[in-house]
Amino acid sequence: MPHSHNPHQNRLLAALPAEVQTRLLPHLELVEMPLGKVLYESGDAMRHVYFPTDSIISLLYVMESGASAEISVVGHEGLIGVALFMGGESTPSRAIVQSAGFAYRLLGQRLKDEFNRHGEMLLLMLRYTQALITQMAQTAVCNRHHSVDQQLCRWLLLSLDRLPTNQLTMTQELIANMLGVRREGVTDAAGKLQKLGVIEYSRGQITVLDRPKLEKLSCECYAVVKKETDRLLPYTLTSANASIA
Repeated sequence: MPHSHNPHQNRLLAALPAEVQTRLLPHLELVEMPLGKVLYESGDAMRHVYFPTDSIISLLYVMESGASAEISVVGHEGLIGVALFMGGESTPSRAIVQSAGFAYRLLGQRLKDEFNRHGEMLLLMLRYTQALITQMAQTAVCNRHHSVDQQLCRWLLLSLDRLPTNQLTMTQELIANMLGVRREGVTDAAGKLQKLGVIEYSRGQITVLDRPKLEKLSCECYAVVKKETDRLLPYTLTSANASIA
């Protein structure tokens, strides 16, 4: 296992009591998360859960036409595969790597066994699921009522919270697919942010230069999601950058 990787870089794993970590950590497998990798497709039976460390995973809903839209992003604050311990075993969404990095993989049955002990793991997973539902609900509202400019700001901020730096590797076409909008809309919105000195964009690399201004330009959706996540999971996005460094 590479020296630079540690399960505690995922905030859920780090928050587990010592006895739970003793049972689970030996069964974790470090796996690479290359950009664009699909962890599961709509309707697939899930066998594993994934705890991202420095990668970001997008959950997308895909229409029959092939059009898609992101419903949530998951990074070092959470896990991919909540359907396993919620009893569904599968989901109509697609999970795809939005930002490359690594994650720890665990057999779903191991997680369910721990979940069914009705201890700290169960409480932690339920709080995380509530935070995830909040993000999904707010994303739906944002996509319906706010401009592409505001949606892009929200998306950038949510991504930044889950990365160790102020840089994102993402093409405008991929961002458009995530937001479910035309690429021209993203190009226009990104151009405005660049002119304002908020971001610098070049060859698929986005550098956020002025985060406070980005937060001011975003709609209230980002603040709602962050406030609820911090309330339910107070250990997550506050010290995550220090844990990944």
